[in-house]
Amino acid sequence: MPDLVLSSPAVRARETTGIITTTAKLTAEIRYDQRIYEADPPRLVQVLSQIENNFCSVLLVGHNPGIEELISLLTGSSQHMPTAALAKIRLEGADDWSEISQAKAILELTIKPKDITE
Repeated sequence: MPDLVLSSPAVRARETTGIITTTAKLTAEIRYDQRIYEADPPRLVQVLSQIENNFCSVLLVGHNPGIEELISLLTGSSQHMPTAALAKIRLEGADDWSEISQAKAILELTIKPKDITE
């Protein structure tokens, strides 16, 4: 479970954040950051690198093509991420968020809406 949710302030991103936090019963701190809206991967890395080190796990709610390109930049894996998709990335070799660009990032999981059955 994430202990911080970083979201774009766009209406759909706010709605997604609300649905996720309510459905998953997350108690994480939620922050809306304008820099995430229409951000490219370098901007997203900058946002992530400024997270305080007391947060161990972060959920980033953003937009394409930035999210797909961020996954590719960090993990080397090209993934199509449709609306409401989720990717879990584990970082190794970084002692704090400021070192995210030097960390080894491993794509552990992707969940896309078509993968979910009721």
